[in-house]
Amino acid sequence: MGKNPVRMKAVVYALSPFQQKVMTGLWKDIPGKIHQKVSENWISATLLLGPLVGTYTSVLFPSSLSLSLFRFDFLI
Repeated sequence: MGKNPVRMKAVVYALSPFQQKVMTGLWKDIPGKIHQKVSENWISATLLLGPLVGTYTSVLFPSSLSLSLFRFDFLI
């Protein structure tokens, strides 16, 4: 069993200078794609955005109860 040489062909891929629109399909119908993703994954979106919105609002509008708990008046 001898070793036979195998001819290999080089394949070169290139873009034509007249067809440089590579990623135009990503920007078509962006609102439709976002609506589809949210409607398919609304539970995950709710579980992600719920704690984020809650934390953000609690930082913006702190309640008087939470402020009074950290005054350390109960240590006197």
